[in-house]
Amino acid sequence: MENWTIDRVRETFLNYFKNNGHTEVASSPLLPAEDKTLLFTNAGMNQFKNLFLGTEKRSYTRACSSQKCVRAGGKHNDLENVGFTTRHHTFFEMLGNFSFGDYFKEDAIKYAWQLVTEVYKLDKNRLFVTVFRDDDEAEKIWIEKAGVDPKRIFRLGEKDNFWAMGDTGPCGPCSEIHYDLGEQFKVAKPFLDNGMPDFDCGRFVEIWNLVFMQFNRDESGKLTPLPNPSIDTGMGLERITAILNGKLSNYDIDIFQSLINYTRSICPAAVTDDLNPSLNVIADHARSVSFLIADSITPSNEGRGYVLRRIMRRAVRHGHKLGFNELFFDKVCGKLIELMGTHYPELRIKSELVLNIVKEEEKRFRSTLDKGLALLEEGIVSAGKEKKKSLSGELVFKLYDTYGFPPDLTATILDEKGFTYDEAGFCKAMDEQKARGKASWCANLGSERLSAVCGLVEKGIREPVFTGYDKDEADGSIVALFNEKFEPVNEVFSDECFAVIDPVIFYAESGGQMADHGTILKDGKTAAEVIDCIKVNEFRLVHLRLAAPLKTGDTVMQKNDTARRNATRRNHSATHLLHHALKSVLGEHVNQAGSLVGPERLRFDFNHYQAVTKDQLKMIENEVNEMISRNFPVNTEVKSVDQAKKEGATALFGEKYGENVRVVTMGSSKELCGGTHVSSTGEIGLFKIIKEEGIAAGVRRIEAVTSLGAFELFREYDDTISELASMLSTEKSMVVKAALKLAENLKSVSAELRQVSEKLASMQAEKIEPLLIREGTKIFVIETKKNRADALTFVDSLKSKYDNALIVVTGEDSGKTLVIVGVTGAAKDKFHAGNMLKSLLEPFGGKGGGKPDMAQGGAPSVDLEKLKELVVKPVS
Repeated sequence: MENWTIDRVRETFLNYFKNNGHTEVASSPLLPAEDKTLLFTNAGMNQFKNLFLGTEKRSYTRACSSQKCVRAGGKHNDLENVGFTTRHHTFFEMLGNFSFGDYFKEDAIKYAWQLVTEVYKLDKNRLFVTVFRDDDEAEKIWIEKAGVDPKRIFRLGEKDNFWAMGDTGPCGPCSEIHYDLGEQFKVAKPFLDNGMPDFDCGRFVEIWNLVFMQFNRDESGKLTPLPNPSIDTGMGLERITAILNGKLSNYDIDIFQSLINYTRSICPAAVTDDLNPSLNVIADHARSVSFLIADSITPSNEGRGYVLRRIMRRAVRHGHKLGFNELFFDKVCGKLIELMGTHYPELRIKSELVLNIVKEEEKRFRSTLDKGLALLEEGIVSAGKEKKKSLSGELVFKLYDTYGFPPDLTATILDEKGFTYDEAGFCKAMDEQKARGKASWCANLGSERLSAVCGLVEKGIREPVFTGYDKDEADGSIVALFNEKFEPVNEVFSDECFAVIDPVIFYAESGGQMADHGTILKDGKTAAEVIDCIKVNEFRLVHLRLAAPLKTGDTVMQKNDTARRNATRRNHSATHLLHHALKSVLGEHVNQAGSLVGPERLRFDFNHYQAVTKDQLKMIENEVNEMISRNFPVNTEVKSVDQAKKEGATALFGEKYGENVRVVTMGSSKELCGGTHVSSTGEIGLFKIIKEEGIAAGVRRIEAVTSLGAFELFREYDDTISELASMLSTEKSMVVKAALKLAENLKSVSAELRQVSEKLASMQAEKIEPLLIREGTKIFVIETKKNRADALTFVDSLKSKYDNALIVVTGEDSGKTLVIVGVTGAAKDKFHAGNMLKSLLEPFGGKGGGKPDMAQGGAPSVDLEKLKELVVKPVS
């Protein structure tokens, strides 16, 4: 049998379709551009969605690609199967060929059958084909054109062989090619009684799905033929590679075996067969983690970042099972980058960032892993003693909230030991936790807007021409109107609406730049205020607040709010200079991870694995202001995206680019950008960073102001310094020295006050009588108005005086009642300060904790008499 590497299989597929007139299109990032309905890119067709909808045109009508995909989280949440089955993965590559109104069923079937049987040379006698139950046309083509034996073709229902983009919209029947793994794949009954293969038994592997997109389904379910039927196909690269090599498991192909063997080689202990699934898990997860981080997704506690964190921590936990007690996962990811960095250069470019984030995340999780596992084991032992097989949801939540254990990881560990947990209790604890970020991935997000735009396309209305790059006012025609629910209307009289104006001068919010505002005039009078402008595919929908009626067909005058627009331009151009300076000072691994550009200020998120130092911030500021002072012209050119990248233009992950892009150049900064900019860098005037902070693992944020905003900031600083100088009775240039001198004096005074406080506390302690003495232990319950520091000093004085005492002291702290418990001498054998404090505060709705001899906490309010009763009760 021939040796098929994963690279060879990919290259063979792409070359075959290129030789048949297809344009090879590079994989889009795993961070979906524009489509907020997706957690991650999960299919080859994602980047072509607008072509299928008819809202976008490109120079080609047939394409092929190898798309990187991640399916973990959301409805594809089968993470716990990965590593333990032969075909489940978090990351995989989807090979696909596509036709956008070009060829249809006959050619799609011809290409697929020829590639599979003549190029890949799979045995026809081990192939089966399925078609949709009503698709006579496809079955006929398979028989008459491809020459497939009718006995090897089977009809299936809508569940298996009909594909839809959503509840409404483009859809159509599909046809699948299945491969029979043969008798080496042991299964009791591979064929059903009617002779049809049992496609669910595991022996028959679906290798290619051909989708015939030929209908549009409306809200009533009615199917209407599309004017330009299209083709969307998908074949899993790992799966077909395994089959070509005669392997039953995807983990036996070259890419996985290289990672598995490497992990085995660095493992501190011999890996027994029962631990092979852990090797599979680590190999799979190294792929998804490396690609996700390279595509600007970083670990966090919500949304995409949380899925990434779960994957990483699952890999680390399986490394722990293999005996890795030191950091290891970054080494495996490094090996992955070495293996796949040639075909996917973003891995090599971002390697430093990837490895540093992986290392830091593993370090963070390892700091709590042993403690968490010990707590979980304690819970299992306790449940076992009580003859229970389920742990409390509160314990699982604590593992999640305190020790960073995702609940599915806890569930897996429990399942290995024959236990479960109370999911309802866990959910309740989660609901009660404040500020718990929870990303909502709604399948219908923005569907009204998309339906509105699709309706325009069906009517033959094309996207408006945008002339706002060089015009601040212009006439335009209202070609469509929508009410606030995005329902089409012919006329609007009041309230708010959305208008499609052609040509349009208002910039729609995208790429981090906020939308233009302005006014609409009709017959020389103000008809509406422009309060926003949104972009749906290539359509700009202008959000209007009406002052007079408008109707489709009206010619209107558009006027931009030039002050807002110009301030936004300055800030947007400054972000380009900032991005360039960050790369120059911190390294080429820096890439934009998000931005917000408005008239007031700019915010720029970027990938970096440690805090930016003060000296580095100064260097960054200096470099940006140097480029401003040199007054570089800002040039924009439209080029092909491939040509722009070859010339070194920076493309941003998560942004969607067409075939032709705008390249914005200012000095040595060159970026792909569709936003509005100044004419020359000198117009920015001045640049000042006001904040730098971390917002997620491996992601930093800089906020800055420019021009008059920076001048106002400096004036505020000067006013503050002047006020301080006046308060300190010194010159502005001497403020720091005067403040340091004052701080030294305060430090000296504080030390003296502390000594006085300690003497006072000691004197007070001399006069205090115990509430009672029981079995030689003096019990004190003392109410004070002291703050936390003074109350602690007071308790220490009492503790030093009595060698067998239980001391409970109240105080005041931030509007709440402070309670401190201290235990000395022989009393330690009777009382645990931390445990006692919790029992004392619970009736008052408070909480706290501490060590056996000293604990502190608080409650909204505490009744002294009731507190005394609670203190005395345990020893009475």
